[in-house]
Amino acid sequence: MATLEIIDLHVNVKDKEILKGLTLNVDTSKTIALLGPNGNGKSTLLQTIMGNPNYTITSGKIIFDGKELNNLEVDERSKLGIFLGMQYPSEVPGVNNSDFLKASLNAHLEKPVSLFNFYKLLNAAYERTNIPFEMSNRNLNEGFSGGEKKKNEILQMLVLNPSLVMLDEIDSGLDVDAVQIVAKIIKEEQQKKKGFLIVSHYARLYDLIDVDRAVVLVNGKIAIEGDKDLVKKIDKEGYEWLKQKGVEFQKEEGMNSVSIGTCATKEMLKDK
Repeated sequence: MATLEIIDLHVNVKDKEILKGLTLNVDTSKTIALLGPNGNGKSTLLQTIMGNPNYTITSGKIIFDGKELNNLEVDERSKLGIFLGMQYPSEVPGVNNSDFLKASLNAHLEKPVSLFNFYKLLNAAYERTNIPFEMSNRNLNEGFSGGEKKKNEILQMLVLNPSLVMLDEIDSGLDVDAVQIVAKIIKEEQQKKKGFLIVSHYARLYDLIDVDRAVVLVNGKIAIEGDKDLVKKIDKEGYEWLKQKGVEFQKEEGMNSVSIGTCATKEMLKDK
């Protein structure tokens, strides 16, 4: 079984250090809830693992299945079996959704998929996500609602079939029924021994899936780890109680909030 190793990772965004010596080992058959107050490095960690060039590793290593990722391009990491469901999926005018999915799948295969097998796979993915198949003829995310964009990320995950899935607030923008669908898919994929790193804005998604570990990031480092009960405690009490554990906060906003996963680097990258 593959393992993701993050060793003393330091990461800058626009010359500002966000991750400050983060170390984490992930058995990629397990599911980790990634928690922390706003602006403490959750989304930065996922983007860095995926290879977003806006996130600069200044020291430390990321190793996946024995292979160092630091200098690999995004597509190379994807081919190794890593997937990131984006917090803010981009609209891509002029790129047909099904064409994009087919090209993405073929990039992961030694031999191009046949048209019959591709549409069989695609139809099954649309059925599982409860997205109308007609959406496959739309341009990628163009004119999609927030919820449709998020479900389209899950659809991409099903087509590419990665071994490690990172989801950054995948439930944001989804209605109750859509959250139930996404949670059902995650649980089904968990049964296939896939690994998940999940940042969620609310505890409701964690309540619907199996969580093996909860990891709390504060000031770009891991402050505390625990099981699913840690998620429940933070959802109920926020983060203020961590001060009693000796955790020091450089940023105070969001500490008492039950919102347990938003991205603070978006504004920093807006004019990158």
